[in-house]
Amino acid sequence: MENEQKLELTSKIVFDALRDVNDPEIPVNIVDLGLVYDVKIIDNWVGVKMTLTTPGCGMATYIANNARERVLKIPGVSEADVRLVWQPAWNPSMMSPEAKMKLGM
Repeated sequence: MENEQKLELTSKIVFDALRDVNDPEIPVNIVDLGLVYDVKIIDNWVGVKMTLTTPGCGMATYIANNARERVLKIPGVSEADVRLVWQPAWNPSMMSPEAKMKLGM
């Protein structure tokens, strides 16, 4: 009976949750910045593949940990893995129109 009330975990739910995670140096969330490349869901495990605006970002661990903690707060998720990748390299064209507007681009 408990399973009947449980919502199906989807990548949309994960992306929506990741919109709560901001780059502390830029007042825009990591999804709208175009930093999240992929979400994979296997049962109650969620894997996130993401990048940063620059490989030398001093906030890398902070941002990745915040993303992982936010994913773990999603009902039904018991494990989360956030991987930082550098290919393809991030560039401003990956930002959403909303992010570009907010940053005056």
